[in-house]
Amino acid sequence: MKLIINIPAYNEGEVIGKTIKSIPREFDGIDEVLIQVIDDGSKDDTAKISREAGADIVVSHTTNRRLGVVFNTAVESALKNSADFMVNIDADGQFDVNEIKNVLAPVVNNKADMVIGDRFNKGKAHDIPFVKSFFNKLGAKLVGTFLSVKTYDLTCGFRAHNRETLLRLNQVSGFTYTQETIIDAIGKNLKLKWVPITVRYFEGRKSRIVKSVFSFVNNSAKIIIKAVRDVRPMKFFGIPGIILISFSAVFFVIFLSFYLQNLKISPYINYLLASITLFLVGLQFFVFALIADMIKSNRKLTEDQMYLMKKDRYNKS
Repeated sequence: MKLIINIPAYNEGEVIGKTIKSIPREFDGIDEVLIQVIDDGSKDDTAKISREAGADIVVSHTTNRRLGVVFNTAVESALKNSADFMVNIDADGQFDVNEIKNVLAPVVNNKADMVIGDRFNKGKAHDIPFVKSFFNKLGAKLVGTFLSVKTYDLTCGFRAHNRETLLRLNQVSGFTYTQETIIDAIGKNLKLKWVPITVRYFEGRKSRIVKSVFSFVNNSAKIIIKAVRDVRPMKFFGIPGIILISFSAVFFVIFLSFYLQNLKISPYINYLLASITLFLVGLQFFVFALIADMIKSNRKLTEDQMYLMKKDRYNKS
């Protein structure tokens, strides 16, 4: 069994060497361990230092393409190099490399397809900014409630995947991959597990991804909404439709109660207009739900074909 430990990096020359050297090379159930670095167009010596520190695979982007594309590159490289498992961990040393075995064990033992580090439920996030903690917990709660799956941490980059997960996940682009891949995995009925981890946020260190709280919330919200829409289209459009039609019925009952008293429409026409408007908009949501569900069915056929093509392309034989 081959494990690739992947490290996404952007201008991490000062710390990545120490991180690479600290990573264990022996794990239960694993015969071969390779360390892979995806250098996302760094302007420093990240790639050179990574090789000198012992990285087995170094892939460099010519320009900075953001974390979502970096993850796609990591998955493609891991599959090309016949990985059975891929663990993703940050370059800056915030995560404890000795906890890799805890994140890896469930996928090696076939108890999960993807394991995500949990910083908020039973894990520990030392010195994490309150705003970041609050919005992460809120996002996980909302997504978990909507998808009817318990989710504890949507944005942790410390995670493990088996080969089947790497083959089945959709490619992502732009800002990040963390929320989108979890929602995609839920939609594909892959088995997810959250494992408590410890993370330490360094004072004064600026995030390479999050430029401001507003950009983080804005980008994360857009990614989550789009992913949830694609995974649960009937629920995404159907619930608003039911709510609007229910309000429509309430307004119509109010109108009817007044109308039946004196058989006059004009004094109460606003209730009738509101009822008709809400009903038509609610009906539109149901139409959107049916269309989106058809798109989801077609998308599933396409994804199944892509899965078979990737499985054949990266055949380990």
